Amino acid sequence: MITSLSIKNYALIEKLAIDFSKGFSIITGETGAGKSIILGAIGLVLGKRADLTSLKNKEEKCVIEAQFEIGKYNLKDFFEANDLDYEDDTIIRREILPSGKSRAFINDSPVNLQELQDLSLYLIDIHSQQQTQELSDESVQFKIIDAIANNSEIIAEYQKLLKSYKSDKSKLNALLKKQSDASKEQEYHTFLLNELVAAQLKSGEQEELEADYEKLNNVEIIKESLDKSLAIANEEQFGVFHNLNEIKNALQKVAPFSPEYQNLFERITSLTIEFDDISKELENCSEKLLNDPAQLELINQKLQLIYNLQKKHQVSSVDDLLQIQSDLGNSLLELDNMDEEIASLSKIIEEKAAELDNYASKIHKNRVNAIPNLSAQLVAILETLGMPNARFNMELQPSETYFQNGKDELQFLFSANKGTDFGLLKKVASGGEMSRIMLAVKAILAKYSKLPTLIFDEIDTGVSGEIAIRMGEIMKEMSATMQIFAITHLPQIAAKGDSHFKVSKSTIGDDTQSELKLLAQEDRIIEIAQMLSGANISDSALNHAKELLN
Repeated sequence: MITSLSIKNYALIEKLAIDFSKGFSIITGETGAGKSIILGAIGLVLGKRADLTSLKNKEEKCVIEAQFEIGKYNLKDFFEANDLDYEDDTIIRREILPSGKSRAFINDSPVNLQELQDLSLYLIDIHSQQQTQELSDESVQFKIIDAIANNSEIIAEYQKLLKSYKSDKSKLNALLKKQSDASKEQEYHTFLLNELVAAQLKSGEQEELEADYEKLNNVEIIKESLDKSLAIANEEQFGVFHNLNEIKNALQKVAPFSPEYQNLFERITSLTIEFDDISKELENCSEKLLNDPAQLELINQKLQLIYNLQKKHQVSSVDDLLQIQSDLGNSLLELDNMDEEIASLSKIIEEKAAELDNYASKIHKNRVNAIPNLSAQLVAILETLGMPNARFNMELQPSETYFQNGKDELQFLFSANKGTDFGLLKKVASGGEMSRIMLAVKAILAKYSKLPTLIFDEIDTGVSGEIAIRMGEIMKEMSATMQIFAITHLPQIAAKGDSHFKVSKSTIGDDTQSELKLLAQEDRIIEIAQMLSGANISDSALNHAKELLN
């Protein structure tokens, strides 16, 4: 439960510090006095977003701090999971800086807003007038039924499995699309692959073929050049080889006379040997060189095949074509394996669907068992709230769709009067009836919830008199097991509280401020009397206020 709240520099509040007690607390005040500001401050502590408009003085930071007594609520696991220091008396602090940045702390450990919001789910439920309207929403109605049915753990397991199931379904759909797209292109890809395989391509082949083509295509010129070179080299009287030998013999005679001549002799000897080798290679090339038009045509055909394939696939090398051939082969092999992958994934999805159906069946069964109990409790409470003929008909319709909370569809039907047909709650219930139904729902849920604190923000809209008294009594009964706050304009409800706080607004010079004050018994009598008769308090109003408080 919340034990204290301090506010500094927030909206119309310059500085405020207030302590709260367990039981039933009332908050009253004139319209515009600042009740919504108190709720806004608590909302910031619970993780709602803030901006610079929250600051009263734009030059200073806003600080809101709340202390919660949580020793009885088994929250140690939450603190450990989020790496936070646990304290039975936990302090949450929000700071909004003039720059617009916001900071949050739990027991002085910095946290993000998501962590704050997650913790708030275990601390306070703020019931606003908007929530009363949300009672018409199917998801809210399911939450009520599931709370009575004790379905929370089963639904959590169901949702975990549903997430995995949807992920697998998404993978399967992607595979099926891929298979469909690949199947459309399979015939063409097979043709391309066969064409490449038939070409019997080899890495480096193109360069060799182009070189051989140039030889064969220019065989006469090459033959003439080689033979001419051989003739010049080996001519008996004036050939290069003969002249080199003559130089070598001349230098051999003078080599012993000087290292310089010896070096020249060795160099000409090496040159003679090298030229002899060149001459033999020229002769060999000349002998191997044949005019072979048939071979030239074969080489030309292979090169044209390679050039055509390169143009078709928009590449410039045989290695690129070989890579495409490999990719096409893998793609077709992958298509062959895809059937097996699809079959395996489909089986997994079927198994998960069967498990989901089992969870959904348990959820449905628990709901079916819980609905008569919920309906009976609602009818009993509403009878005391001036709705003796209220009836509910909650119809569950199993569907084939996997929703986030099972496979049921719900019609939450209501009839307020005898002789009237059932209709959808949002269509047939008035504002006052919705307020009473919501209070009945909260009263029932309080028995199943371990939530420490519940704040009612004007849940008494549309009611008065004896009904208001009974609403106050129900909230009083709820406060036996949890901390209850009621923001109200009705004296009948205000008188039921264990403690009474008043929000007021005052003007000091050019400044307007709101404050929250715990009322003593005499002040409380005056406040309730004013709620009964207005600013001019009559004796009868004072007496009536005392009667209500007694």
